[in-house]
Amino acid sequence: MSSTSTIAAGLVVPDLGYRVVPDIFKLPEGLNFGPCSGVAVRSNGNILVFNRSEHALMEFNVNGDYLRTLGQGIFENPHGLRLDPQGNIWATDTVSHIVVKMNPEGRIQMVLGVRGRAADWHQAGHLRCFNEPNDVGFGPRGEIYVAQGHGKGESRVMKFDAEGQFMATWGGEGSGPGEFNQPHSVITDRSGLVYIADRSNQRIQVFDADGRYLREQRHPGTPCGLCLCSDQQHIMMAHGHAGKIMKLDLDLNVLGATGEQGKGPNRYGEAHYLALDAEDNIYVADSLNWCVQKLVRA
Repeated sequence: MSSTSTIAAGLVVPDLGYRVVPDIFKLPEGLNFGPCSGVAVRSNGNILVFNRSEHALMEFNVNGDYLRTLGQGIFENPHGLRLDPQGNIWATDTVSHIVVKMNPEGRIQMVLGVRGRAADWHQAGHLRCFNEPNDVGFGPRGEIYVAQGHGKGESRVMKFDAEGQFMATWGGEGSGPGEFNQPHSVITDRSGLVYIADRSNQRIQVFDADGRYLREQRHPGTPCGLCLCSDQQHIMMAHGHAGKIMKLDLDLNVLGATGEQGKGPNRYGEAHYLALDAEDNIYVADSLNWCVQKLVRA
């Protein structure tokens, strides 16, 4: 294992010091993952894998044993997957244009958006709809942030209260401060700041809770997925087609990296989204290699 990792523009940073646990998931005979778009880890260590197959949302125990499929038949194109602080499951679908909240047992509790109806921001009623919602994040008072716009023209963030009532929106297509081109991932820190992986603009932007632009940091490539570390002071980023997993501070500086583009252990076709367990072991959902890899501290 190399002690350094080279990222974009030849910048060399320390290697994160993780090793791969190969092929941990034990699937029933005849069952396979489709393209893996999202992953989440429950407080008990169980792992949820969101993938584009008939069994879109699968649950495994900490050893990788298959437990069950949740929400079968609900999703057309699984995309983002998150757990809120209460352990509820939130999933986004970029074809159905919905965000679904399920309780820990998989029972639907809330649906944001209108299934099959894409928002048109030039028509009335658009505040009830999304256009390709990518990811969902949660503020310290239960606020819900949805990053939408996997296609062109509807790139924005929408904010709702904990009951799902619309509060605000910001963004729009563009490359200027506060504009987006595929806002792909959203997280908040404990102070309520909102971090958006603005994928096709190759940057992360930071806003206050009301959507006021604060700062940004460029990350050339396709910054796809963000996840806050257990110390609440660092961010892990899945860097898309570069195949890199990067650790950032809250000023968005790269502190270390691991992974490569490609196939095989710790190589990724598209490091799409990632999740951390209580020990900050990393699970990476790869949408091109149809797998989730687990990285543990070496």
